[in-house]
Amino acid sequence: MAAAAAAAAAVGGPQPPQPEEPAQGPALDKAATAAHLKAALSRPDNRAGAEELQALLERVLNAERPLAGAAGGEEAAGGGGPAEAEEDALEWCKCLLAGGGGYDEFCAAVRAYDPAALCGLVWTANFVAYRCRTCGISPCMSLCAECFHQGDHTGHDFNMFRSQAGGACDCGDSNVMRESGFCRRHQIKSSSNIPCVPKDLLMMSEFVLPRFIFCLIQYLREGYNEPADVPSEKDLNKVLQLLEPQISFLEDLTKMGGAMRSVLTQVLTNQQNYKDLTAGLGENACAKKSHEKYLIALKSSGLTYPEEKLVYGMQEPSAGTSTLAAQGFAGATGTLGQIDSSDEEDQDGSQGLGKRKRVKLSSGTKDQSIMDVLKHKSFLEELLFWTIKYEFPQKMVTFLLNMLPDQEYKVAFTKTFVQHYAFIMKTLKKSHESDTMSNRIVHISVQLFSNEELARQVTEECQLLDIMVTVLLYMMESCLIKSELQDEENSLHVVVNCGEALLKNNTYWPLVSDFINILSHQSVAKRFLEDHGLLVTWMNFVSFFQGMNLNKRELNEHVEFESQTYYAAFAAELEACAQPMWGLLSHCKVRETQEYTRNVVRYCLEALQDWFDAINFVDEPAPNQVTFHLPLHRYYAMFLSKAVKCQELDLDSLLPDQEMLMKLMIHPLQIQASLAEIHSNMWVRNGLQIKGQAMTYVQSHFCNSMIDPDIYLLQVCASRLDPDYFISSVFERFKVVDLLTMASQHHNLVLDVEHERSMLEGALTFLVILLSLRLHLGMSDDEILRAEMVAQLCMNDRTHSSLLDLIPENPNPKSGIIPGSYSFESVLSAVADFKAPVFEPGGSMQQGMYTPKAEVWDQEFDPVMVILRTVYRRDVQSAMDRYTAFLKQSGKFSGNPWPPYKRRTSLHPSYKGLMRLLHCKTLHIVLFTLLYKILMDHQNLSEHVLCMVLYLIELGLESSAEDDSEEEVSMSGPERCHDSWFPGTNLVSNMRHFINYVRVRVPETAPELKRDSIASTSSDGLGSLQNSGTAQVFSLVAERRKKFQEIINRSNSEASQVTRPKIPSKWSAPGSSPQLTTAILEIKESILSLLIKLHHKLSGKQNSYYPPWLDDIEVLLQPEIPKYNHGDGITAVERILLKAAVQSRMNKRIIEEICRKVSPPVPPKKITAAEKKTLDKEERRQKARERQQKLLAEFASRQKSFMETAMDVDSPENDIPMEITTAEPQVSEAVYDCVICGQSGPSSEDRPTGLVVLLQASSVLGQCRDNAEPKKLPITEEEQIYPWDTCAAVHDVRLSLLQRYFKDSSCLLAVSIGWEGGVYVQTCGHTLHIDCHKSYMESLRNDQVLQGFSVDKGEFTCPLCRQFANSVLPCYPGSNVENNLWQRPCNKSTQDLIKEVEELQGRPGAFPLSISSETNLSKEMESVMKDIKNTTQKKYRDYSKTPGSPDNDFLFMYSVARTNLELELIHRGGSLCSGGASAAGKRSCLNQLFHVLALHMRLYTIDSEYNPWKKLTQLVHDMNPHFSFRVGNEDQQPEVPVLYHDVTSLLLIQILMMPQPLHKEHFSCIVKVLFTLLYTQALAALSVKGTEEDRSAWKHAGALKKNTCDADKSSEVLLSFVISELSKGRLYCEEDAQECAMVSPIAWSPESMERYIQDFCLPFLRVSSLLQHHLFGEDLPSCQEEEEFSVLASCLGLLPTFYQTDHPFISAYCLDWPVAAFDIITQWCFEIISFTERHAEQGKALLIQESRWKLPHLLQLPENYNTIFQYYHRKTCSVCTKVPKDPAVCLVCGTFVCLKGLCCKQQSYCECVLHSQNCGAGTGIFLLINASVIIIIRGHRFCLWGSVYLDAHGEEDRDLRRGKPLYICEERYRVLEQQWISHTFDHINKRWGPHYNGL
Repeated sequence: MAAAAAAAAAVGGPQPPQPEEPAQGPALDKAATAAHLKAALSRPDNRAGAEELQALLERVLNAERPLAGAAGGEEAAGGGGPAEAEEDALEWCKCLLAGGGGYDEFCAAVRAYDPAALCGLVWTANFVAYRCRTCGISPCMSLCAECFHQGDHTGHDFNMFRSQAGGACDCGDSNVMRESGFCRRHQIKSSSNIPCVPKDLLMMSEFVLPRFIFCLIQYLREGYNEPADVPSEKDLNKVLQLLEPQISFLEDLTKMGGAMRSVLTQVLTNQQNYKDLTAGLGENACAKKSHEKYLIALKSSGLTYPEEKLVYGMQEPSAGTSTLAAQGFAGATGTLGQIDSSDEEDQDGSQGLGKRKRVKLSSGTKDQSIMDVLKHKSFLEELLFWTIKYEFPQKMVTFLLNMLPDQEYKVAFTKTFVQHYAFIMKTLKKSHESDTMSNRIVHISVQLFSNEELARQVTEECQLLDIMVTVLLYMMESCLIKSELQDEENSLHVVVNCGEALLKNNTYWPLVSDFINILSHQSVAKRFLEDHGLLVTWMNFVSFFQGMNLNKRELNEHVEFESQTYYAAFAAELEACAQPMWGLLSHCKVRETQEYTRNVVRYCLEALQDWFDAINFVDEPAPNQVTFHLPLHRYYAMFLSKAVKCQELDLDSLLPDQEMLMKLMIHPLQIQASLAEIHSNMWVRNGLQIKGQAMTYVQSHFCNSMIDPDIYLLQVCASRLDPDYFISSVFERFKVVDLLTMASQHHNLVLDVEHERSMLEGALTFLVILLSLRLHLGMSDDEILRAEMVAQLCMNDRTHSSLLDLIPENPNPKSGIIPGSYSFESVLSAVADFKAPVFEPGGSMQQGMYTPKAEVWDQEFDPVMVILRTVYRRDVQSAMDRYTAFLKQSGKFSGNPWPPYKRRTSLHPSYKGLMRLLHCKTLHIVLFTLLYKILMDHQNLSEHVLCMVLYLIELGLESSAEDDSEEEVSMSGPERCHDSWFPGTNLVSNMRHFINYVRVRVPETAPELKRDSIASTSSDGLGSLQNSGTAQVFSLVAERRKKFQEIINRSNSEASQVTRPKIPSKWSAPGSSPQLTTAILEIKESILSLLIKLHHKLSGKQNSYYPPWLDDIEVLLQPEIPKYNHGDGITAVERILLKAAVQSRMNKRIIEEICRKVSPPVPPKKITAAEKKTLDKEERRQKARERQQKLLAEFASRQKSFMETAMDVDSPENDIPMEITTAEPQVSEAVYDCVICGQSGPSSEDRPTGLVVLLQASSVLGQCRDNAEPKKLPITEEEQIYPWDTCAAVHDVRLSLLQRYFKDSSCLLAVSIGWEGGVYVQTCGHTLHIDCHKSYMESLRNDQVLQGFSVDKGEFTCPLCRQFANSVLPCYPGSNVENNLWQRPCNKSTQDLIKEVEELQGRPGAFPLSISSETNLSKEMESVMKDIKNTTQKKYRDYSKTPGSPDNDFLFMYSVARTNLELELIHRGGSLCSGGASAAGKRSCLNQLFHVLALHMRLYTIDSEYNPWKKLTQLVHDMNPHFSFRVGNEDQQPEVPVLYHDVTSLLLIQILMMPQPLHKEHFSCIVKVLFTLLYTQALAALSVKGTEEDRSAWKHAGALKKNTCDADKSSEVLLSFVISELSKGRLYCEEDAQECAMVSPIAWSPESMERYIQDFCLPFLRVSSLLQHHLFGEDLPSCQEEEEFSVLASCLGLLPTFYQTDHPFISAYCLDWPVAAFDIITQWCFEIISFTERHAEQGKALLIQESRWKLPHLLQLPENYNTIFQYYHRKTCSVCTKVPKDPAVCLVCGTFVCLKGLCCKQQSYCECVLHSQNCGAGTGIFLLINASVIIIIRGHRFCLWGSVYLDAHGEEDRDLRRGKPLYICEERYRVLEQQWISHTFDHINKRWGPHYNGL
């Protein structure tokens, strides 16, 4: 490339001066020059101006420099490199266009003249667009989001989709959509009121743009070097990258609106401009050069330039095309790709064949005229040529499409596109990136061909149809191979090779998709159907697929390599053959179109005849071969069906002669037989793929283009051929002829014994389907839809979307049932009930399902349809099971029912002949034989066979039309039919015909021979043998041959035996069979007598059948009797006998006679002793088997009930193994069961037992907020969520405030942490020995199975209930003393108890366990403590200023207790009103946890001087020096004042510092003392809340009562005292008037003050009560909300017993001061006074504590998912400022994150994982915006939870594939929130996987 460029530069001597000079000047110069030129051009004589402008443009737009630079030839660029010159050239263009003004103003000016009638927004792949079927005229209609939301589509059938290939918005285009759906912007037909464009505005554009576009074309010519091979992607991309700015500039011009587009259209389509600029310019070497390159490119593409006087041939796919064209071939007779290069002669043969094929193609001169048009006459044409050459660069495509709103351009471009169509497909075939290219091609073509008017125009003017069909043919011809079907050696038929890339990668789909698209337009389709030449060509094309992908049955070893070509074959038949067929069929709906159908049928039959000739087919298909692809047969069948159904054509006029019908039926019948073979595992050596083919053939997307036409064609053949011939053909194809003998033994030459039974079932089932299916034989569309729907619903309950998917609709969306259309919905509501999704916690997420209504099961369940439509055999069973369940439930039938018999809709008169099958002797003989064999228990016969036999008999009875008169006649002449078993053909009369003797051929070993020898001696036997009419040697094959001969040789009868004498030898392979001899069997039965005996056999009773009409003659008059509708074989037999009796008096009489002769037991046998023994043995075995079954069932139900109790997340407490009975007064040790070794015993120090627990860090508490209004998920820029008001934030602020002013060690005792990242401990309640657990973990570690958890992190599942866990909490040994101690009445005084508490706390190591001695238990306690610490991150544990200080651990430990108590409160709903045992049935492990924590807390002794207990219970005498506030280093900082302490934390510290187990009296004492402090805090907080006036009023009111007797129990007095104490400091002074105004003044009444104090104290009372409940096992009382305070207070022993309940309750009654109240309050207030001297503001803030936290909630989501989607899917990430590929949003705090985004990765953690650690301490709940699914991250694992948005049918739409509107499902969201709050994600969701920090 460099060399070429250099050469070009060298040649270019006489070029105009370099354009550097003007570039150096400022922009002003450009503007001035532009203005000057514009003025010059505006003059009437503007030649001088024009020349000047040309010279300037010549200089500026110099094509060779940038590319030379790109190629590495730096010398070409004079000044500043190619890029600068580029930019400069663009700047010039912009200046010139604007004519001296500003470019932006110019753009705005042009936009003002935009008659925006069309939107035309072009998008690329992955863009989110909408499609509304209600508004669309074309199925390809699409709208951009903006137009969609601005239009009104309420109640329409629309969906959102992600564009695959790109597209354009159709809003405003009335050819594609109805005007009612236009958006507000495009509704106005605005062309009328837009002023016309001033001439001078766009004048410059008209001069500049041609040069600019030509320059672009020159670049493209320059850049394309046609090498020997295909140019490398890299080079092409390089050129395109350089041209990026130019193309973008053009694209911007198109966006200026209609005025600019019309200028561009003029430039692009003006032929004169093109001629002047490209052809001439001889003196300019550069231009010459570029022209040469253009010619080379044309030539190498196999196209020729018209000057060379060559015909441009239709390009051949092979390499040597251009030479062909040069030789003057018409291009239409090319070679037929290399078929088989190894064999010369073979190739010759195929060559000839190829010519024969081609002759049809080059019909006249049509092809040449198509081909020689490729002469580029305008810029547009050459631009498109290069676009194709460069393989459709996205930018170019977008530019070409952006121009489409201009109508003139649209027509020109469409014609150009059609003209290049052949070239496009050729380029596509060669391309390496065929997928991308296909998408881009369709992106363009769908915009052009969806418009009917346009499609019709190009069809008429440019021969679009001819081009398309020809191109398709040529495309496929490159991959043809010889067909091996039938006659492998001499076959002349060629088929496509499914292994070729063209088919495997679906490269042909853009072509086919365009073809289907244009055939959907009626005017185009009519032209196609009228054009005989086209139809012939098309049938030729279809025949390439006839018989493709042939399967040959492997008989010896398994096939080595399973080819997967069948995917390609099925896709090709569906897309290239079936879909165009449905497209054509949709236009053959009325009588007027009869001619079209005749045409298609005629050419179809011709093509079929050619095919039979080509494969040398006579009458026997080759064995062990099957192809599923017979598109010609299916075309024929579907057009026949349409002709009869819609066009009232006479069927016989369209049918060929008998011989052709016989041929036609063979291959479809072969497929049906092969299906049975495949299901019988006869093809098992061909691998799984053959099963795949059998399944695809009947699968819902294929069935109505494959199996349905096949069966219909067979039905047509059957209705017109001789029935005996047809039936015998069926049994022969299914290879079961030999089985149909009366003899008990036979020898099958073509089938192994193990396959016989299933093949026989297959044959009978096929006959039942053939005779009872009415899909194309008279059912209306709605009936078909209903039958399909019922069949699918009977197999399983279905969601709405899966039903839509499973119901075969014509693949062409324009015809038949459009999904979501009214008929679908109305039929669905008629046959099914909607089952709304159910939500049981722990259950899987249900979806909304449709289930059949009861009456559907009762009347419409059709097993035949179900069998036809099942892909998996198990679905048939599933349908029967559901049917059985329905009958049991509704009490209609309790046994095991048989498939019900369903009455059929009546046949269309054209097909009446089909019923002759049921009334032919051959079938009757088969039915008789099978009934006899079943009765005699011959081998290989199943219930299914009997079921089908009865079904056929019943079908025959339904369709018979026999009168009694006829019956009598037939009786009178029995001698007429000597040669056959039965007298006539009517089933009704044949049923009663007795058959006495049958001659059979049996092997010599057969038991019949022994019996017969005796029979033949008896005279009776001999006598009847004379009458040869009764004994038959029955051979189906012989019958069939005879019939066939008759038909073939109707003309020459004498040759009847000579024609094909050898054929039968095929069937008796010599030497393989044992000797057969003839035996004569005595039968003496008729079908009726066999049925009655069967009834006895089935019911197991003699004489079980009694004709019902003898009791009730009415039975014969009612046609349908409901009691016979459902039931088993017995019912079926009764129903048939009744029908037979109803149909004829004779039958009725004979049935009665048979029943009178008491029939002997079936075959009479004497039972010998030996046989008796075996029978007994059998019986015993049977009994044993039943016993075993019973045991197993019992075991299973036990296991089930256990699993239910074990798995139930919310099961009540009653089954916890650690429950301890407290009935006995003596001290009993707790006994634990180990779930691993099964032993039970106490937990000891040497062998401790532990509870299975799951430790997890939790930030749920931190998410509590102080207002009940839930936060909403932000869906606009304005809404943001700030976490200031969360519990975690408030506590953080408080701690840091304390740490600023007070001593650190004291601060860490004054609060609790763990609001964020606290450790929550939960258990399933099962216990195990700790040593057992260790060995269990070892075994898990060695287990190679991939578990969903990580054993190395200590994770496991509980061995009993499989609940997830990660640690074991040791159970503290010893008695349950705590349960009994509190029962002793406490009679010590409060003072004594306070002293005892103090002493106990001061005793170090007073734990019964001495920590110094290392026991197993203490080791375990330490290790579990380590686990607890490691559960949460360091930042949630270390709050001290000195890292690693022991105070930190101390704080962390009592906070763990706090976290667990607070969470339990939340699980109870935030209050204790409900009382009851433990939280929501959660098995609690707080007791064990307390022991572990206490043990570790005792290791830290609090310096007795600082022990808060002293400050609470003793008066300190010298207050001042101790508390004076000095600011200095850490040591001098004061302690936290008692009134700033968190009382609940103090409670936990006091209790955990006591030796365990704790005495109840000490507990009560601690609570009483702490309550006094709490109460004082409440008063202080209240005093700060009030205003100055409130305070003085309170102060006086209290002071008056100070000296009354109960002053220290009066809130008024105490409040007044607190106020007066605190007034001594500066606490109240700081308040300025402003702040008062802010806090809305509350009018405080005594009631509201009391309420405030109670609310302040309640949280403490709740935690204390819970603690008491866990430590001492007391039940919690339940109560009303308003009395919660008083109930808890009395439960904790705060309320004195003499307290009366009648007058209103006052909280102050609960006070019990340990020392004089006023003194201790003074002491506490003094600490605050000295602090507020300096820091009044902070002092006040610390006093008011927010106590009333509301329950935590997830964010509230909007009703409609679309609001979330539209806001977030385009939102940029705040971290990386890009739009994320997978956006997600946190449902806890609303943060927007990039899922899996590498852009936001920090230290190998992706953003979601990082956020889950920061926001939820390892638990994250994210909504994935593009998938509507919720994903849960828990630690190192994640799972997909499901979606909380469901569509109108209660279904999820994962990944928004269906794009239907989704609405919030409140129940699901509640379940999600519940799982988050109760921390049960790990237990309930089962599918977890590791995320490796990559989310």
